[in-house]
Amino acid sequence: MDIYGFYKGEAFSAYEFLGAHLTGEATVFRTYAPNASAVSVIGDFTGWEPLPMERIADGRFYELSCPEAKEGMRYKYRIFDREGKFIDHCDPYGYGMEVRPGTCSVIRDISGYRFSDEKWLSQRSDCRDKPLNIYEVHLGSWKRREGTVPHEKEDPPMDVSGMTGEEIVAAEGWLSYSEIADELVEYVKSFGYTHIELMPLAEHPSDESWGYQITGFFAPTSRYGTPKQLMELVDKAHQAGIGVIMDFVPVHFAVDHYALTEYDGTRLYEFPDDDAAYNEWGSRNFMHSKGEVRSFLQSAAEYWLGVYHFDGLRMDAVRNMIYWNGREYLGENRYAIQLLKDMNCGLKARHPSAMLIAEDSSSHPKVAAPVFDGGLGFDYKWDLGWMHDTLEYFQSAPIYRTRDYHKLTFSMLYFYNERYILPLSHDEVVHGKATIVQKMNGQYEDKFPQARAMYMYMIAHPGKKLNFMGSEFGQLREWDEKREQDWAMLKYPMHDSFREYIRELNRIYLDHTALHYDYDPTNFMWEDCSSADRCVYAIRRKSADGDILAVLNFSDWYQPDYSVNVGEDYEAELLLDSDSQRFSGTTPEGQTSLRQQGGILGMDIPPYSGRLLLLKRK
Repeated sequence: MDIYGFYKGEAFSAYEFLGAHLTGEATVFRTYAPNASAVSVIGDFTGWEPLPMERIADGRFYELSCPEAKEGMRYKYRIFDREGKFIDHCDPYGYGMEVRPGTCSVIRDISGYRFSDEKWLSQRSDCRDKPLNIYEVHLGSWKRREGTVPHEKEDPPMDVSGMTGEEIVAAEGWLSYSEIADELVEYVKSFGYTHIELMPLAEHPSDESWGYQITGFFAPTSRYGTPKQLMELVDKAHQAGIGVIMDFVPVHFAVDHYALTEYDGTRLYEFPDDDAAYNEWGSRNFMHSKGEVRSFLQSAAEYWLGVYHFDGLRMDAVRNMIYWNGREYLGENRYAIQLLKDMNCGLKARHPSAMLIAEDSSSHPKVAAPVFDGGLGFDYKWDLGWMHDTLEYFQSAPIYRTRDYHKLTFSMLYFYNERYILPLSHDEVVHGKATIVQKMNGQYEDKFPQARAMYMYMIAHPGKKLNFMGSEFGQLREWDEKREQDWAMLKYPMHDSFREYIRELNRIYLDHTALHYDYDPTNFMWEDCSSADRCVYAIRRKSADGDILAVLNFSDWYQPDYSVNVGEDYEAELLLDSDSQRFSGTTPEGQTSLRQQGGILGMDIPPYSGRLLLLKRK
């Protein structure tokens, strides 16, 4: 490793030097602890007695070669501070960790898996002018092993102390990366999604953190198995034509002292003062001005893209990197901003077709613009403004929707400032917020037609798409990371037909190029955004292969004789009626009203419904 480049924050492959590496004859351990007075390795292979490490390079790195250390064995670094006191830490660059509540790193070989995704990688795209429809998943709660109940849900709760990692995994009912791969990939593909987005998989001690409070930035969580099993999941997705994105957390890390916190007896990765060191989530902020911290984060991002073949990273809480602790009044954090620019440039140079996605709630300009054009270098940014406005609109009673009419048109006033993804993510279905279908105004029977119409609006609106697991079949219970999705709801026709509606909507999205050219201003136009008294909207998306027209009635009353001018050169063909009886609506199949005379298209629109139409040149 280029030590000077590491200190300057230019390293992207520090994990190839630091950590535990199997050489065939021994395992070589290396760690960076510049302020330690001494460092030892302890582990299964030492009888948990310390083996002193030697200082190498400039004296700030430590190394030990141990022939007895084998694949699968546990270890830690015993790090002595300047006063001679020690704390045992897991390896910041370790490739594996044991199942919680264990806190040891585990020696893992990441070189043995052979991918079979050459074709996928050679054709991979950032989907700028292609469909991008993301299914967001929390692996531990999509599905679980049958007949298992998480120990916290038992009465009385199960005591997991003294249990082995395998016993804890069995008790919790988690499926391994390998076990879940085939079913998840087949499900996603069959429902017209192009990509899976996995919530953070780097090792974390608390299930309730959902992976956002990390202790092992290079270690896939052992809840679901080994690194090679995760590689298998990604490989199988690629062979089925499905991309895989991973949630990445470059802002902060867990406070646990066995991990990065005060790693070498000093605040090596975090800020020295508490005001800057802690954030709103109670975790430690990375000090992004340090070169070794920048090299650590850049190497972690490269590790997931390069070693595991992930197709993109969704970076969490980017606002908290743009502004100090996410607070605009504190000013910009120029060090963190420069890290984002340098990291994104470096990653795109190494993986041009990988996607870099910002979860950012700020209005900072050019987040999703190239660095050479004054941007931060992301490919996409989540449109959280669209998400909030849309959900607030549908939560309001129909009587107020004439007043709020332009909540649904406002997004197009700023849309071309960035390249947006429209997200209905995990954050919108927890903590008392209700699920997506539950947010719809009114009683149970009113919620589903509104949700069908809302998702049609989402598909017709420019921007790539993201939907959280369970939303596709109208999950009514808020997401709980300790329970699998309520698949039993599919025995009820309303939920089963809703899922089939989402499948058909996704198919239309995949099949029609007019819905893919999101960032070309000539692709979009409002055919009607002035019918506030009727709560009706008409969106047109254009392409040489035919235009797509969406007509949407978000009021609670039947509207006869609605008309829109589509042009005399076009004839309309119905693609999808959200009110069809096939989807538990009221309109018999094949009896959707459409009347075209010249360039005027007329129709009668039931309440809470939408139509998607293909406009072909005559």
